[in-house]
Amino acid sequence: MRQRIWLEFLKDYDFELSYHPGKANVVANALSRKSLHMSSLMLMNHFLENIKECQKTYKKLMEKLMLVNEGKETNFKVDENGVLRFRGRVCVPNVPELKKMITEEGHRSGLSIHPGVTKMYQDLKKLFWWPGMKRQIFEFVYACLVCQKSKIEHQKPSGLLQPLFIPEWKCDSIDVDFVGGLPKTAKGNEVIWVVVDRLTKSAHFIAIKRGTLVPKLDEIYVE
Repeated sequence: MRQRIWLEFLKDYDFELSYHPGKANVVANALSRKSLHMSSLMLMNHFLENIKECQKTYKKLMEKLMLVNEGKETNFKVDENGVLRFRGRVCVPNVPELKKMITEEGHRSGLSIHPGVTKMYQDLKKLFWWPGMKRQIFEFVYACLVCQKSKIEHQKPSGLLQPLFIPEWKCDSIDVDFVGGLPKTAKGNEVIWVVVDRLTKSAHFIAIKRGTLVPKLDEIYVE
């Protein structure tokens, strides 16, 4: 797109392109090539500090922290800021406010734009970890009103309705149904087979046994 804009701008001019080596472009590269020693600044993330303080109040994470200090835990480590991490991901304590803040930021912020369950889980699991994380993300996404209103259908579109043809003769086309769950008779019948002629709408009610096979039903219908 950027190249297209320049092409539209330059098409009205008669010009000749010439190559100018980068090392010869001293004026443009003066600032980028000049070395300057500056003091480094450390930025403090208040959100991570909040997680760090909450980790100290969560018993299970404190147990993991003790194992890390004793050298008995390899999956959990403490970073340079003192935050406990599980395989590089921040361990989120069982604090509903923190989990809600993370899920809302990962779903409703201007950068995330309401992703689905899989996309949101794949994005958040790179940074955070807590037990039952995927299940909680699933429940959060399916409770989002915006997502439910603008849900995209991923199945094939339904076909058009096909009307039934109108029969020309009686018994040319019939509809059948079964009524079950009835008390068993002396002959062992407990199902009513309903046969309706689509042209005359005449109905026949036939008592049959449960589990009667199709060949037997054919014989009963012919009789």
